[in-house]
Amino acid sequence: MIRILIRHIKRLFPERGLVRLSWHRAKSFVAALRYGFPARRLTVIGITGTDGKTTTVGMVSHILRQSGLKAGSLSTAFFEVNGKTTWNATQKTSPSPFAIQRFLRLLQSEGCTHAVLEYSSHGLVQGRSAWTFPAIAGITNTSPEHLDYHKSMERYRKDKGILFRMLRPNGTKVLHFEDETYPLFKKYSSSRTVIYMEQEPPVSFRLDANETLLWLSDISAKPDSTSAVIHVREAGSNAAHTCSLVLPVPGTFNLENALSAIGCALGAGISPEQSSSLLRSYTGVPGRMERIGGPQNFSVYVDFTVTPASYEKTLTALRTTLQPGKRLLVLTGSCGNRMREKRPLVGKICSDLADIVIVTNEDPYNEDPEKIIDDVWAGIDQNKVQAERISNRTDALRKIFTLAREGDAVLLSGKGSDTTMMTSSGQVPWNEREIAHAMLEKMFHQ
Repeated sequence: MIRILIRHIKRLFPERGLVRLSWHRAKSFVAALRYGFPARRLTVIGITGTDGKTTTVGMVSHILRQSGLKAGSLSTAFFEVNGKTTWNATQKTSPSPFAIQRFLRLLQSEGCTHAVLEYSSHGLVQGRSAWTFPAIAGITNTSPEHLDYHKSMERYRKDKGILFRMLRPNGTKVLHFEDETYPLFKKYSSSRTVIYMEQEPPVSFRLDANETLLWLSDISAKPDSTSAVIHVREAGSNAAHTCSLVLPVPGTFNLENALSAIGCALGAGISPEQSSSLLRSYTGVPGRMERIGGPQNFSVYVDFTVTPASYEKTLTALRTTLQPGKRLLVLTGSCGNRMREKRPLVGKICSDLADIVIVTNEDPYNEDPEKIIDDVWAGIDQNKVQAERISNRTDALRKIFTLAREGDAVLLSGKGSDTTMMTSSGQVPWNEREIAHAMLEKMFHQ
C-alpha cells in the first residue's frame, strides 16, 4: 500500500522536473556531508556506457589490485573492497547517494586509495553520484536504452557526458573512437585523453598533445578465452609499440571492454603492457558471460544481456566459438516498466542469430509478464528459428537444456548475477547461476 501511494505521489512531479531533480541532488549533498566527502581522499575512476560497464569495472579493479594498489569497486552486480565481494541486491547501477557515500567512506576506512565506480545515466542526471570527484572517466559504448527516461539518443548521450563534466581539473578521460559520443566528449576539458578503437586508425587520424591511442589486431576467440595484440601510440610519435592481450573469458566484445579498462588504468599510472599482463589472471565477473560447469556435454553461459546491441554482440561472439553443425540456443525475455519498443528488436536479433529461442519471464516489475513476452515474441521470425514461449522461467530453463545437444552453446540472458527477480509483489529470490548449475547436475549427472 505504501509503495502504491509513493508511486502516485511521484507521478505528480515530472521525472526530470525541477522538484524531483532538486530533491535528488539535495539528498546527494546531505549524504556526502554525512560521510565527510570521502571521495576527496580517493582516486575515483568512473565508468559509464550502455553495455560492458560492470565487466570493465571488474577489469579495472583487478588491474589496480594486482598492481599492488588498495582499491574497491561498486557496480550493478557487486560491491568489492580489497578483493572481498558482496552482491548488489538493489540491482541498481547507481544506488542511493547514501549507499554510494557510505561505500566510499568504507573504502577510506579500509585504507583504499582508489575507487572504481559504475555510473548510470539515471544516477548522473539525478545527481545520485554527485560529490564523487572522478579523476578518471571512461565510456564503453552507447546504444538505445532507457529512452523512456531520456527520450532521445542525443539526450541520452549528453546525459552520459555528465560524468566527463565532473572530472577533476587534472583528470583523464578515456573515449571510444568508434562510438558516437567521441566528438562530443572529446570537447570536454581534461589534462589527458586516452582514445581506443577496435580497428587500426584511419590514415588521417592525428593525436593531439597529451593523447594516447590504443587499438587491436590479430583478434582470436575460443570457447573459454579471447586474445589480441594491443597497439599503443603516443602523441608526437608515428610508430606504435605492441603488447599481447589474453583474456581467460569468452566473448570478443570483452576485448573492447579490456581496452577501456587498460585506458583507465593508464590514467592511474599503470602502463598498457603491465595491465595486459595482469589481465591474464582476470577470471571475469560472475553473471557476465560466465560459463556454468556441470556434467552436460554442451556449453552454458549466463550473461546480463538486455539491450539489442548487447544481444547482437553476444550471440555473434558465441557463434564464432561453435564447431560446424553445432547450434546456438538462447533463453530471452525483457524487463518490465521500460522501453517497450526494444522488445521486438530483441526477438528479431535472437531469431536472426540463434537456432533455438525460448522466450520467458525476466523482471516484469508491475507489468503483465505475458504482455512482455508478447512484445518479444512479435519480433521473432518463426520461419528462421525454432521458437517457443514458456512463461515460467524454471520450466524454460529445463526445456532449453533438454533441447541442447553435444557441442551446442546455450545463452541464458537477462539475469546475470542477479539474486532476485523484480515482480509486482516485490523482489523474489532468483539466482540464475545457482539454479542453472543445480538443474544441470540433476538432469545430466551420470
